[in-house]
Formats: sequence, C-alpha cells, structure tokens
Amino acid sequence: MVFCLVLIFGFAFTLPLSAAGQDKRPNILFCIADDWGWPHAGAYGEPVVKTPTFDRIAKEGVLFHHAYISSPSCTPSRNAILTGQWHWRLGTGGNLHSTLDQKLKVYPHILADAGYHTGYWRKSWGPGKLDGKWKDIPPAGKNYRKGFKQFLETRPEGEPFCFWLGASDPHRPYKTGSGRESGLDLSNIKLFPFFPDSEVIRSDYADYFFEVQRFDDDVAAALKLLEATGEADNTIVVITGDHGMPFPRCKSNVYDSGSRVPLALRWPAQVKAGQVLNGFVSLTDLAPTFLRAAGLAVPSEMTGHDLLPAITGGGDAKLRTDVLFGKERHVPSQEAPDMGGYPTRAIRTADFLYIRNYEPDRWPNGTPHWKKAAFPGAWYGDTDGGPTKNYIDANKDKDEIHRRAWDWCFAKRPADELYDLKNDPDQLKNVASEPAYLEILKNLSDRLTADLTASGDPRHTEAPVLFDTYPYSGGTPKHPDYKN
Repeated sequence: MVFCLVLIFGFAFTLPLSAAGQDKRPNILFCIADDWGWPHAGAYGEPVVKTPTFDRIAKEGVLFHHAYISSPSCTPSRNAILTGQWHWRLGTGGNLHSTLDQKLKVYPHILADAGYHTGYWRKSWGPGKLDGKWKDIPPAGKNYRKGFKQFLETRPEGEPFCFWLGASDPHRPYKTGSGRESGLDLSNIKLFPFFPDSEVIRSDYADYFFEVQRFDDDVAAALKLLEATGEADNTIVVITGDHGMPFPRCKSNVYDSGSRVPLALRWPAQVKAGQVLNGFVSLTDLAPTFLRAAGLAVPSEMTGHDLLPAITGGGDAKLRTDVLFGKERHVPSQEAPDMGGYPTRAIRTADFLYIRNYEPDRWPNGTPHWKKAAFPGAWYGDTDGGPTKNYIDANKDKDEIHRRAWDWCFAKRPADELYDLKNDPDQLKNVASEPAYLEILKNLSDRLTADLTASGDPRHTEAPVLFDTYPYSGGTPKHPDYKN
C-alpha cells in the first residue's frame, strides 16, 4: 500500500497543471527573433515600433519586464535556451560559431521522446556546425522549410506539439531607408542615451524597427494557424529575442541594452491574463518550464528555474531576485596574435548591475586597429557593421558628445564595473571606484563569485578555461578599406 501511495503521489507531482481537468498536455509555440532587444515593443512603451502580436500575447498572458539571456551572442544564447543551462557550462557551446556537445540534453528532444511532435522553421540553433546525432535531428527538432503550416499538416493526430518559430529578423544587414519608407516616425524614436542624436542613427533604428515589425507579423500569421486548430487555449505561446539589437554597446555587451530582451507568455488554459511581472527571468528558465508543463521531470543538470509557480498565481515572489549572464568569445577580434574574446560575467539586481571583466587589457568590442587584427581585417569585430557603427567611429573627434559615445561603445573598460540603477538606469556612470560604493561592490563581487562557483563556471573552478582555444567557424565584421 505504501509503495502504491508513493507511486500515486509521485505521478501527481509530475503531472502538468492542465492535467487536473483534462488528459491533454499543452502544445508549445516558441517564437524567437534574431537580435531583438528590450525595450523595443509597444507593450514596453516604445512609441514608434508597432508590435501588436507581442502586445496581444502580453495582454492575454504575462508580460515580463526583466528577462535576460545567458549570453548576448547568438549561438551561446540559443544553446542556453535549448539546454536550460548557463552557457559557460556548455564547453565549446559557450562561443559564437561553435557547436553543441552531443551528450547534452535539449528540451525539444526530451519532449519528442515523450511523444511530442517537434520541429522548427528558419533560424533555431546556431550559427555554427553540428555533428553526429544533431545532423540527423537538429536540437530544435526536424526542419520544416515551409513553416508552421507544413509542421501542423504533418502532425500525427492527437499528438501534442512543440514548434520553434525562428527568424533572421531583425538581424543585419538592413535595406537602408526601409523604416522611413514604411512610414515610421524617426523624430519620435527613443534612442539609447549613449548614442548621439543623429539622423543617421535614427534612420538605422527605423530600419531595425521595420524588421522587428516583420517578425511580429510572422508570429501573427502563426497564431491564425494555431487558432484554426481549435487548440489555442491549451498552447503555451512564448515570444522573445536572443539578445539585444545589433548596434554598438548592445549585442555582445552585458549592459541591459545587450542582455535584456522582450518576453511575453500566454497559456489561457492555465495562466491568468493581464499579468505584469517585474521579478528576474533567465531564458534558461524556459526549458524546465516547458518540461514541467508537459508533466516531465527536469534533468538535474538544468540550471534554469521553472516559471510555472510564478505565472500560475505566485507572481514576483516566485521569480528570481537577481540574474546572471556573461560572455565568452563572440568573434576573434583582438590584435595579433590574440585570437581570444572578451570574457565577462555579470549579476543584475533591482538596484545594481555589477560586471566583472576578466581581460580588461583587451578591446571589449574588438580592436579599432584593423591592420593589426589577428583575424584579417577585423574592425570592432564584436559589433555588427552598419550606419550607426560607422557614424560613431567617423565622428568620435567631432565634439565631447561624440567622444563620449565612442568611449561608451568601443573604449577599453576596467576590471570592475558597477552601476547604481536608481540614479543611473541607463548604466552610463561606473561607480566601482567610488568610496561610497565599495561595500556594495564587494558584496556583489562575492555574491557573483559564489554563484558562478556553484554553477560550475570553469572561470571559478579547477576546470581548464578553454573558450579562447575552441574552433571558430565564422567570419568577422571588417573595416571598409580591407581588401581580401
């Protein structure tokens, strides 16, 4: 009898929340943009970009105000989402243009083994090179080249599904002037304050917004297909991005402009509409959330937190009080012979952002001296090429405003950075060396070290630190004068 009771209660613990009233496990529609960062959605108060689909999901479910990636770089960010682990635990998978260890578990494969129909469209894992089992079945499942409609048409009757809707939007390059031509009001765009107020930069922003809107339209089309199935109420819909916008001091940087992303979730069968949560979320939390919703055990190696207690009634009290993130090699963008990256880790609380830069003698976004670059022609290699990058570099000696903009975006940084978010929400004034903040600095530094050590970060254990030695399969942004 005792044995039977243990089985009964154990099974009940692993049941999805939806199973209380029905047998059916939830579907999962995960929609992720490429280089879409916070706060560029209407639900966050951005006045120019139009994101009615994201805003709708937020209104009909949960809007998260403090969602962060594991790394502000495509491959490690997506690896972390798929595995539910911090990217620094993933070996070569902690870098851009890398691979993914075949021994690692990913949530789409776990769901497939449990009877889910899984697949993806457009960009899911990567960029990089996959070997072995990943070639047969990629990390996000089978590739459905014709999209969500094809995926639904091939779905076995009665089988729950998990679909990864990817995109190349709003990744560069952009068609110059596309935002203005579409009718976006450049004069009303809210620029990050580390950018000079330039028509060039406003137009570049508008081109980025144009592609954000195109992604939002793609998700709207997918929702129509979902609603036609009659299963929208029992489908978890998530919309987010893999890191910040592809502009200087954004993508590949651990400030909010690079590591904070939009995030909205809807699940009408279980999640009350109209929730706005301010606690901290890591996108590594999505994998364990999906698995628990499907009634499955979460592998012990997953470091993410299950969000179900928070979104089904617990609210902010059930979310993180802080979040970790960091960066290893984005591209090899230092000066010869150094083929390394710019390693950094950070802890974000409600009041402070503390950043630890492990190699402060390196250029945080790649060398400006492209003729000396280890990777031929690399020029600010961690920052994607585009009008804003070119403008800031070309005008760095124009005046004090432009000089500060260059410093914020490209200059070398100290080993410790600390930002007082109540007084400096834009994270522009580093107070790490000010006496009034020394105790706070020490507390956050100790806290970060302890958390990283507990997480198995090789930079804080006896494991070898190999990130700079792993193969790199990509290219790099090059100076306009570079000739092959």
